[in-house]
Amino acid sequence: MRRFSRRSPLLLIVALLLSTPLAHAAVQLTVDGVDDTLKGAVTSGVELSQYAARDISAAQVRRLYENAPAQVKAALAPYGYYDATTTGDIQQQGKDWKVALHVTPGEPVKITAVNLSMDKQASDIAPIRRSMRALERQKGQPLNDGAYDDLRDRISGSLTANGFLDAKLVTHRVEVNRAEHSAVINLSWQAGQRYRYGQVHFDNSQFREDFLDRYVPFKPGDYFSQDQLLQLQQALNGADYFSVVNVLPDVDTAKNGVVDITVQLAPAKRTIYTGGPFIGTDTGLGVRGGIERRWVNDRGHKWKNEVVLAQRLKTVSTLYSIPLPGQNQRSLNYGATYRDSDTDTSQSRTLELVANETELWRGWTRTIGLHALSGTFTVGKIGDEPDNTPGLEHGRSTEVFGQASLSRKKADNPNFVHHGWSLSLTASSTAGTLLSDARFSQLMANAKWIDAFGADDRNRLILRGTAGVTWTNDFTALPPQLRFFAGGDQSIRGYGYQQVGPLNSYGRVIGGENLLVASTEVEHYFNRTWGMAAFVDAGNAFTGTSFSPVIGAGLGVRYLSPVGMIRVDIGTPIHNSRQSGLELHLVIGPDL
Repeated sequence: MRRFSRRSPLLLIVALLLSTPLAHAAVQLTVDGVDDTLKGAVTSGVELSQYAARDISAAQVRRLYENAPAQVKAALAPYGYYDATTTGDIQQQGKDWKVALHVTPGEPVKITAVNLSMDKQASDIAPIRRSMRALERQKGQPLNDGAYDDLRDRISGSLTANGFLDAKLVTHRVEVNRAEHSAVINLSWQAGQRYRYGQVHFDNSQFREDFLDRYVPFKPGDYFSQDQLLQLQQALNGADYFSVVNVLPDVDTAKNGVVDITVQLAPAKRTIYTGGPFIGTDTGLGVRGGIERRWVNDRGHKWKNEVVLAQRLKTVSTLYSIPLPGQNQRSLNYGATYRDSDTDTSQSRTLELVANETELWRGWTRTIGLHALSGTFTVGKIGDEPDNTPGLEHGRSTEVFGQASLSRKKADNPNFVHHGWSLSLTASSTAGTLLSDARFSQLMANAKWIDAFGADDRNRLILRGTAGVTWTNDFTALPPQLRFFAGGDQSIRGYGYQQVGPLNSYGRVIGGENLLVASTEVEHYFNRTWGMAAFVDAGNAFTGTSFSPVIGAGLGVRYLSPVGMIRVDIGTPIHNSRQSGLELHLVIGPDL
């Protein structure tokens, strides 16, 4: 056992006092005479800046102060300023030192010529030529080492990305004439052979050998392109079959201008169980549960089932998808949905059967199929009323119709979009069908555009629009799903879900043949997760040409949660003598 004498605590205190500085002297550095970019370079390049929170002696600070002009000159040289001069002031204030550096950057060296040389086969390729022009546009600009390195490397990267895997930079010289403040850039590349694709090998796939070929956006013999490899990786990730996807060109074994591609895969969890409570102003409080089989067999078939039980909506749905061979990710889809919907203006119980084909078409998702919709419905409701209330309209309908749609969206970030848009177009018709109670044709378009602006993209402008038109020989036979209503969190906030539209003779909303709605919203975020919004929505559902828009406006709160964006909005009708008050809207989900 170790023993301590009584003097040990005293000796320990003395040792601590001797090892701890009794006074702390630091440097307060200020720089002027240059813009913010150059000021940052000077501050980081001057050794004095390292002592803002470190102890320094008088001898050290004076020595570093004398070295500062040379350090400033070295810090500004990469930005084209070779003749920078520096004066300064140094004062001791209490324990600290206050140092001010006054910088005169002088005349910058400017690029007077950019001479680029490359094999014509490579320089004629558009992406490579664009990279070369970006560097050529530096002529007349101050020489900036960082910008020069980036643009030079971008050209080399473009060569590799477009199949010139053996490309070499053989001349890289920048001639600087300090007396004339000029610089000449001389660069030349030896592009070499342009490589083509060989075979694509999928490692650790759970599917039959040729199944994954449908996701490959190129053929053996096509020119190599890194963009296409990225498309392949994104397509395989989007297929939701794999937890790991690595697309690797076998550059080390490439020969005779041919490079094979290896795709390393790890299967995802085969069966997914989902469920939990949710709340929405259009549906009320509810719970959902689902079972999805990511792949049923080695041909990649998928099967998804879901049950939703909410206050205003109950659904049971199933969808079976069969991928088809070939490119464009074609698949056949068969589904059925039983839907029991009870809104403030309508009630319906319907069964819908769907068979369609989806595929990628020129960047769009194209869907063509057949729908069969049958059930009972009531329109003209005002809350909970007996079925025999005057003004209610009851119906039973069966509609068999074809439907075609195009949809596309682009976003820089799926969780929080700074710049993005979505567009969908849908056409439906019973033309040539003898199994429908009413003949109709319908067109519908939905669009949304998001753009961030301001400092650090903390503000977003969101524009949204919906338009629809219907032609029918018997509007009363159409169930609520085929009529147009306005109002709700995805329509005109300030009004309840489907509470806006044409009225019957009893003054009850029964839906319309046409729809036109537009929305403008501005969001401001205080930090990465919390923000607020102000919005104005306008539009209406209508029949014929009697369009009379209603307006809703309000404020909202935004919270970017781990499960997606949560939006809470409070809206109110504007200039409407028939309706007033506040409507609460709650939405959880992605921006697009």
